[in-house]
Amino acid sequence: MPSRIEVNDVSLRFRIYRNPSPGLKETFIRTFAPKSGDSGAIEFDALKNVTFSLQGGDRLGIVGMNGAGKSTLLKMLVGIYPPQSGTIHVEGKITPMIELGTGFDHELSGRENIYLNGSLLGRSFKQMRGLEEAIIEFSELKEMIDMPIKYYSSGMLGRLAFSIGAIVDPEILLLDEIFAAGDAHFVQKAMGRLLELFSNSQIVIFVSHDLEQLKSLCNKAIVMHKGKIVNQGNPEDMIDYYLEEIVAAQYATAF
Repeated sequence: MPSRIEVNDVSLRFRIYRNPSPGLKETFIRTFAPKSGDSGAIEFDALKNVTFSLQGGDRLGIVGMNGAGKSTLLKMLVGIYPPQSGTIHVEGKITPMIELGTGFDHELSGRENIYLNGSLLGRSFKQMRGLEEAIIEFSELKEMIDMPIKYYSSGMLGRLAFSIGAIVDPEILLLDEIFAAGDAHFVQKAMGRLLELFSNSQIVIFVSHDLEQLKSLCNKAIVMHKGKIVNQGNPEDMIDYYLEEIVAAQYATAF
């Protein structure tokens, strides 16, 4: 079945507490001081009225400054954050390559974490059993795979996480920044695998600050700013818009 994504007028608001763990002094003041009506919480729109649609063959690049809502949007598509309003309809299995290694248990071995992380990606024990050796071989961690990962370096953790996520060709690939952990040899191998994933996936959504990479890999782009989609179109035009209207304006107000 062809993959499809429909995001219609989706919004999400976050609430941040200024001091979630007040000390004795702050607690005393809050208890006995006159009430000001300030709950100590700040609300902001992480996403606001976001609408777009994708179908098989689409490679969407998302550009925006830090805090624009790019990663939040990916997490909403995965189901980590449910929308507070609007609708999301997805046809096809999503493979998220975002925050690689999230869910690792550092007391478990690399082999045990393959099964743990695989379950978080929605794969069955039987599927992971069939993929186990390929993951270990790609990660180049065979001699350390039964060692608790608390002894792994950050590069080794990155290699294991990437290998688990990238071993199967997804129907829909969500990618937040290109993998860059580990030595030059493994980074080059990982980049080659990512290009294969781009080619073999029906839909790709790619978040990156590398604008040239986004321009070369994607056929569509959206520009996000303060939780909103402010423009969408072909990647070259959208990158020009982003640099001229968002980045330039940001630096102009900073000086």
